[in-house]
Amino acid sequence: MRLRYLSCPGSRALTFFVCLLAVKASAQPWKQTQWGKDGQSIYEANGTSITSYNAKEGRQNVKIPSSLLTPKGQAAIQVEDFSYTPDENKWLIYTKSQKVWRYKTRGDYWLLDIPSGKLQQLGKGLPASSLMFAKISPDGKQVAYVSEHNLYVEDILSGKIKALTKDGNRRLINGTFDWAYEEEFDCRDGFRWSPDSRSIAYWQIDARKIRDFLMMDNTDSLYSYTVPVEYPKAGESPSSCRVGVVDINTAKTTWLQVPGDPQQHYITRVEWNPARTGLILQQLNRKQNESVLYVADPATGKTKQIYQERDSAWIDIRSRWNNDLTGWDWVNGGKSFVWMSEKDGWRHMYNVDMNGKETLITPGNYDIINLLRIDEKNNQAYVLASPDNPTQQFLYKVSLDGKGEPQRVSPIIEEGTHEYDISPDAQWAVHSFSNHFYQPHSELVFLPTHKDDLKTNIAMDLQTSRFAPRQEFFQVTTPEGVTMDGWMARPTNFDSTKKYPVVFYVYGEPAAATAKDQYGAGRNFIYNGDMAADGYIYISMDNRGTPLPKGRQWRKSIYRNVGQVNVRDQAAGAQELFKRHRYLDTSRVAVWGWSGGGGMTLNLLFRYPQIYKTGIAIAAVGSLFTYDNIYQERYMGLPQENHDDYVNGSPVTYTKGLIGNLLYVHGTGDDNVHFQNAELLQNELIRNGKQFQFMSYPNRTHSISEGAGTFKHLSILYTNYLKEHCPPGAR
Repeated sequence: MRLRYLSCPGSRALTFFVCLLAVKASAQPWKQTQWGKDGQSIYEANGTSITSYNAKEGRQNVKIPSSLLTPKGQAAIQVEDFSYTPDENKWLIYTKSQKVWRYKTRGDYWLLDIPSGKLQQLGKGLPASSLMFAKISPDGKQVAYVSEHNLYVEDILSGKIKALTKDGNRRLINGTFDWAYEEEFDCRDGFRWSPDSRSIAYWQIDARKIRDFLMMDNTDSLYSYTVPVEYPKAGESPSSCRVGVVDINTAKTTWLQVPGDPQQHYITRVEWNPARTGLILQQLNRKQNESVLYVADPATGKTKQIYQERDSAWIDIRSRWNNDLTGWDWVNGGKSFVWMSEKDGWRHMYNVDMNGKETLITPGNYDIINLLRIDEKNNQAYVLASPDNPTQQFLYKVSLDGKGEPQRVSPIIEEGTHEYDISPDAQWAVHSFSNHFYQPHSELVFLPTHKDDLKTNIAMDLQTSRFAPRQEFFQVTTPEGVTMDGWMARPTNFDSTKKYPVVFYVYGEPAAATAKDQYGAGRNFIYNGDMAADGYIYISMDNRGTPLPKGRQWRKSIYRNVGQVNVRDQAAGAQELFKRHRYLDTSRVAVWGWSGGGGMTLNLLFRYPQIYKTGIAIAAVGSLFTYDNIYQERYMGLPQENHDDYVNGSPVTYTKGLIGNLLYVHGTGDDNVHFQNAELLQNELIRNGKQFQFMSYPNRTHSISEGAGTFKHLSILYTNYLKEHCPPGAR
C-alpha cells in the first residue's frame, strides 16, 4: 500500500549519476550504484554504451562503447541495466524490459565477453522479453535465469540451454514470486548461485490454492475480459512456499526440510554462506511476529535452527533496514553476521554467530534507520540514523565491537535528509542531500571525512544562498500525550490577522511517513497551480505507527489499531493546531490522501465531520478485509481471531457520518487496492443516502498514471474540486 513520487533535478558536477539514488529508491528495485573492481569507478548505462566515472581522478570515459554492443546486422542494444563478473571480463546487458506488476523485471539479456569482443543473446528459443534476473555463475562459465516461471541454466561456451525446472506456470512459480511476496516482502529475484557454481538455491511459490481476484478490462477489445491476479486477501492462507537446491548437472532438486506448514509461513530470505558451509534462511510465521533463522545442508536438505525472535506485534525483515533486497550481512569470514532487532525497544544491530549467540553492537536510546555498509577492515559500519530529530536522517559510523558512541559523518551544516550509496571498500560514496527548501543535489564524497572531491559545495550553498522557505516544522502534543512532528506551508504574503483555508495531507500507516525534512515537504504534487499563491495553508503530520526513528513503541502502537490510533492522532493533532493558530479557518478544512492515505481521509471525513469539511480520497482502502494478507495481517493480526478490529478500522463502517464533501477517485485496473473498495464504499454511501462525487479511471493502476493526459486530468479534477468546496484565499 505504498505510493511514491520522486523528482530528480540535476547537480552541477554530477549530472553523470545525479539520479542513481533516486532510481534505487523508486524504480527498478534491484538497481544499485555499479562500483568497479577498483573501488573508485562508477559505471552507468548511457543509451547504447556504458560510461565510467573515476572518483579519484574526477574524469569520465566510455567503459564499453556501443560498437561492442551492436549485434551483427542489428541496431545497437539499448542498455537498461547491466552486471558483470568480478574481473569485469564478462558483462550481462539487460534490454527490452517489460513490467511484472510494478517493475520492469523481465526482458532480454545479452552476454558480452570483453577479451574476445563476442556478443551473444541469451535464452534463444525462449519467448522474447521473458528472461528474469540473469546471473553469471561464480566460475564465469554459465548463466542462470528465469523464464515463464521456470529456472534455466545456459552454458556460455556452447550456448546450450538446460531447464532446471519444468513444472512452472502462473500458479507454480520457480525462481521468482507471486504478487503478494513481491509487493510486501520486496521479493522478486528468487534464486542464488552456490559459491562452487555446482547448484542453485531457489524459491518455489505454490499459488494453486490462492483464489484469483478478477479485474475487468472493458476498453482493450469489443468484448470485455477478465484479468486474473492470484491475490490472497486478509484472512486467506498465503501461497505455499518452499526452497530447493537444484544440481546443475542432474537437474535434481533437494528440498530444504523447513519445519512447519508451508502454507502457514513465509520464507523471506535465503543466502549461501561465503564460508561454503551451506545455506541460511529466515522463516516468518503467518502472523509475522515470530522469526526463525535456520542453517541448511544443501546436500541433504536438513535444517537446524540457530536463532529465534518473537514480538508482540510484528517483526520487520531485512528490506526494512537495509536498502539491498538480497544478500546477508556477513562478518568474520561467514562465521557470524549482523542482524537487526527491536527487542530492547530500539532498532539495533547485533552480531550473531552461527550458534545463535548474539552481541549488541549499537547500545543506546536511538534507532538505526538503515545499515548501509560494513567496513570490517576498519571495525566499523556506516548507518543512517537521527537520534535527535526524527524528521531527518544522517550518516553515522558505529564500531562493530559495540564500544564507543555513534559518530556523525554527515556535515553539521547540512540539516535535512541524507542518502548514500557507499563503495564496497567503504572509501567513496555517492551522497544525495535535500531538505524542505533545498532541492536534491548529489556529489561524490570520500569517507570517512566526507570530503567532497568535486567541490559541488552543498555545504557552501546552504551557508551562502538565500532561501525563503514557506514551510515550518513543528511538534504538537495531543491530549493523550502523543507528540507528533509535522510541517506547515503558509500562503504567499501570509497575514496572521486573517484566516486561511487548511488542507491536510495524510498517510498514517507503517509503510511511509509524510512529514520528513526533505524536498517535497509542503509541496502538493497533484495540485494544478501554486497552493501558496492561491492562499491555502498546507499541513502534514506523522501519527503513531509511522516508520520514524522514534523507538519500537511509537512504530508498533498501531498494531491491531490501523484505522483507530492513527485516525485519532490526526484528528487530535488538528484540533490542537486550531487552538494554537487563530489564522486557521476551521470552516474551510480539507483532507486528502492516496492509498492508505485515501483510507485515512475517508475515516477522518466520516468520523470527525466537525473538523474536516471536504475530503479527496484516491485509490483508497475502503475495507481492511479487501487488502492482501501479508500487509494487513502483519499490522492487524488474523481477522479470524480479531474480526472486530478490522471492522472498526474500515471506512465502510462509518459512511453514515458523511456530512461534508467527498470526491472519491479510483483506477479500475488497480491490482494493488482493488476497485472493489470503491464499489463497496459507494454501496454503503448510497444505502445511507449520502451524496458524493466519484471518478473512475479505466484500466489505470494504483498510480493512476497510464494513458495520455491521465495525470493532468486528475490534477485538474482534484484542484477544481478543492477550490469549489474549500475556497482559497484569506478572509
